[in-house]
Amino acid sequence: MNIIRKIGVGPDYMKCMNYSIGQEVLNRQYVIHHIKATNEGYEVWIKKDDEIVCWKNFSISMPVSLEYKIDF
Repeated sequence: MNIIRKIGVGPDYMKCMNYSIGQEVLNRQYVIHHIKATNEGYEVWIKKDDEIVCWKNFSISMPVSLEYKIDF
């Protein structure tokens, strides 16, 4: 199983929006907990304390680039 570490959303890699596991978002109140691939696209889940919620959905038609967690 490949674990997604980072997702870049947009047609131009140099100008796309990037979301990474552990990145602080929403006034540094939440942290990106995980990024999940689904049949419909991709989901970005965030965490604050013990609460984990889906924050963003990107449709399968949206251009994305993915980076996977690689342990050597």
